[in-house]
Amino acid sequence: MTKAQERARARRRWEKRQVALAERRASHDRRRQKTMIAASAAAALAVVGTVAIGLSRSADSTSPASRTTAALTAAGCPQPPSPLGTGAKLTLPDKKTAAGKTFVATFTTNCGDITATLDGTKAPQAVASFVQLATLDYWADSPCHRLTTSGIYVLQCGDPTGTGTGTPGYGFGVENAPADNLYPRGTLAMARTQDTAKGNGGQFFIVYKDTTLPGGYTIFGRVTAGLDIVDRIAAKGSTPQGDGTPIAAISILKVTVTEQKG
Repeated sequence: MTKAQERARARRRWEKRQVALAERRASHDRRRQKTMIAASAAAALAVVGTVAIGLSRSADSTSPASRTTAALTAAGCPQPPSPLGTGAKLTLPDKKTAAGKTFVATFTTNCGDITATLDGTKAPQAVASFVQLATLDYWADSPCHRLTTSGIYVLQCGDPTGTGTGTPGYGFGVENAPADNLYPRGTLAMARTQDTAKGNGGQFFIVYKDTTLPGGYTIFGRVTAGLDIVDRIAAKGSTPQGDGTPIAAISILKVTVTEQKG
């Protein structure tokens, strides 16, 4: 197969992914609109009830029936949207597209923005993959599905299904793993399966407290802003306790990446 044919196939896969993503978003928007309509109706009934109470007693603007609040997570963030899932079968990009380059990634989450620098010199394959997935909106509305708070201190994200099993359809090997197994606070690294040759895919983790992690995991970036958001999520713990789903739900709504010049 020629390179032109490969590019055409990749383009068709990308277009198919965009159509599916648009359909999921439209479906999600319709569900959200129905929820908002129901909430508005409930609020109207609550107002009627408040007026009735006010006629028999003095009107109290601070009574619970007269106030409405948006649903919040345990960390005080708005509830994230439902996962869109993924059926992605993408092709691993050439690591040369990121080699020697530095990128800035912004994770827009339901709790605010997290910013990181990506090191294409030390981890070109991981960064090339990350840039491709961000460009394709692979992580749209994807939950951070795992939080560890005992011995290992990481928030794991990057699976659009929220199950911990989603992949972009390809894998690649470990690069830039620290020889001393130390992952300082703020480290951005790839999560992987036990296969060190092809176990990396689309999932990654943010280290929020200095961690020793044997086995070799690719460090491809560092968080430069927004780490306090991860601290807030970590402070609420996980279910099961110590290693499980974050009690305070957090999702990546989108990821944008720009190349850092100079």
